[in-house]
Amino acid sequence: MNYWPLLGVAVIALGFVLRFNPVLVVVAAALTSGLLSGMAMPDLLALLGTSFASSRILLIIILPLSAIGLLERAGLREHTRRWMAQLRGLTLARLLIGYLLGRQLLSMIGLQGVAGPAQTVRPLLVPMTEAAAERIDPQLSEEERDRLRALAAATDNVGLFFGEDVFIALGGVLLIQSFFAQHGIELTPVSIAVWSIPTAVAAFAIHSVRIVWHQRQMARRARAAGR
Repeated sequence: MNYWPLLGVAVIALGFVLRFNPVLVVVAAALTSGLLSGMAMPDLLALLGTSFASSRILLIIILPLSAIGLLERAGLREHTRRWMAQLRGLTLARLLIGYLLGRQLLSMIGLQGVAGPAQTVRPLLVPMTEAAAERIDPQLSEEERDRLRALAAATDNVGLFFGEDVFIALGGVLLIQSFFAQHGIELTPVSIAVWSIPTAVAAFAIHSVRIVWHQRQMARRARAAGR
């Protein structure tokens, strides 16, 4: 048994401890393990290229997250809050209900990955929500900010969950179809999607009421505190 290729694991551990560039650390570890296992350099480079090409769907996820991280470091959240402060007519309820509607409609046509917790909720929706809430209560407590963040995340989840079942090519619709088929109930994906529309409408209405109720409760607490 040749244990030398396991040094690649040590390279990864050492690189992350020293906070080197993760991409360089992973490539260095792959080269270390490959060369110590006796692979020729052309074969090793070919294997790295194949692995890179086969993981391109993962890169589609990682690259936007990296871009969002750089934008946040450059002050994306602060710019978002200042921009939101200029939109005087956009209240907390209007903001979240509008986002809920857009999230549901995009999910209904299969664009589930356009928005999400990492892409839009944390860097954009939460700062805008807090800025809108500060018009109601300028002295938001940390507990209230946590409730607002939870409400923003819930708005994204409700829009996605109850909108995606309307898209017939989604795996969830096919899972529902197969579940009913196992119990002797034959349904087509189109019928499942059509009957998901009333549920989506009901979810939109119920969560919209929750958002409006939260805004009114905030205003009531602010008036009681004399703010």
